[in-house]
Amino acid sequence: MIISSSEIVRRLQDGDLVIEPYHGASQQPASYDLRAAEEIVLPRGACTLVPSIERVELPRDLAATLRCRSSLARRGVLLGGGFVDPGFRGQLTLCLTNAGAEEIRLSKGDRIVQMILQEVLNGDRLYQGRYQDSVGTVHTR
Repeated sequence: MIISSSEIVRRLQDGDLVIEPYHGASQQPASYDLRAAEEIVLPRGACTLVPSIERVELPRDLAATLRCRSSLARRGVLLGGGFVDPGFRGQLTLCLTNAGAEEIRLSKGDRIVQMILQEVLNGDRLYQGRYQDSVGTVHTR
């Protein structure tokens, strides 16, 4: 089941879910828009790693699917690596590939990726991978 905006806000207030800094304009009916942490140019034909401003902490009963916002997709931007496991903590490194006709400039704070939160039933494992507690852009380890 996809988590609604009211459930996201309730979980944030209860401290069960962390999205910091939370930005009300990023809250959508059934997702939350992650923002670029820095100004960056997406050159044509290349994958660029872009950190989110937000630090995220997912509880054991939530996972997230990441999708490129349609406004960027219409310009040719593709998102790679779009899943976040329960128990993940840290900033997200977003892998954006510009398949469009021109370079794309992102400003700090631009909404770039939708994070769709979903329930995980009977989850008994938490993420303990090498990207736990990520800060800034994290290259492959």
